[in-house]
Amino acid sequence: MAHDHGNMHRTVDGNAGHQRRLMLSLALTSTVFMAEVVSAVLTDSLALLVDAGHMLTDMSVLIASTVTAILMRRKPNSKRTWGWARLEVLTAAVGALVLLLVGVYALVEAGMRLFGGSADGIHDVRLLLFMGVIGLAANVGSIFILASQSEDNMNMKAAFLEVMNDALGSVAVIVSAIVLISTGWTGFDAVAGGVIALMMIPRALVLLRNAVRVLLEETPKGLDLDEVRAHLERVPHVVAAHDLHASTVATGMPIFMAHVVVERGLSMDDAAEILSQLQDCLREHFTVSVPHTTFQLEPEGYSSASKAEMHS
Repeated sequence: MAHDHGNMHRTVDGNAGHQRRLMLSLALTSTVFMAEVVSAVLTDSLALLVDAGHMLTDMSVLIASTVTAILMRRKPNSKRTWGWARLEVLTAAVGALVLLLVGVYALVEAGMRLFGGSADGIHDVRLLLFMGVIGLAANVGSIFILASQSEDNMNMKAAFLEVMNDALGSVAVIVSAIVLISTGWTGFDAVAGGVIALMMIPRALVLLRNAVRVLLEETPKGLDLDEVRAHLERVPHVVAAHDLHASTVATGMPIFMAHVVVERGLSMDDAAEILSQLQDCLREHFTVSVPHTTFQLEPEGYSSASKAEMHS
C-alpha cells in the first residue's frame, strides 16, 4: 500500500490570509447591517428590509467562514486525520441554504405587496437612497478585500458570493429609490425586493449543489473512473484494478483509492516501480490533480475473504 500526499500544509497555512480578509469584510458588513435595519423600519421599504436580511445572511456566512478559516489552520492529528478541512464545505452548504430561504421569503413578500394590496408608501425615500449608496460602498469594499482569494476554496467562494449578491441588492435599492423619487410609484419597491431575491436564489442553488456533491463524496469532475481503471490496467505487471474510489475532502483536496492486482512473484523493487507508474498514470493522463492517492497491491489469486478465514 502506498500513499502520495500533496501540499496540504500550504492549504492550511493559506487560511491565515483568508481569516484576516474575512474579519475585515465582516466589520464592514456588520456596521452597514445595523444602519440598514434602523433605516428599513423608518422607511418601511421592502427592498431595504430584504437587503438588510441579505446582509444578516452575509454576516452569518462571514462569521462561519471566519471560524472555519481559523479551524482549518489547525494541522491534522490522529483524531482528525484531515484536520478541519471538511468544515469549509459544511459552512458553504449552510450559508447557501440560509440564502435560499431568505430569497424565497423575499419573493413571497414581494408578491403579497404587489398583488395583495399591502404596498404602503415609503416614509423617507431620501434615507432609502442614502442607505442604498452606503450599502453599495461597503459591499464594493468587501469585494475588493475578498476578490483575490475568492477561488481558493469553497469557504471563500461562499463568502465572496454573499457579498457580490448583496452589492447587487444595494444597486436594486438605489434604483428603487430613484424610481420612487422620479415617479412616486411605491410598488417599485416591492419589484426591487423581488429582483434582489431572484438574484440570490440561483447562486444559492449552485453553491448548495456543489457543497452537496462533496458531502455525498461524488467523483471529482474531470475524473472518469472507467478511464482511470483502463489506464491503470495498462501498467506493466498489472492484472486488474478494482474497488476504485475517488472523492473530495475539501477544495483542492481530491483523493483516490484503488486495489491493484499484480502478477505473482514480483520483488519489492518491482512493486515500488509499479506504484510509481500508477501514480504517474494519474498525474499524466487526467486533468484533475490528485494530491493524495492510495494503492493496495494484491498478488494474483489473493482473496481478502480467504485470508480472513485462514486467520479465524
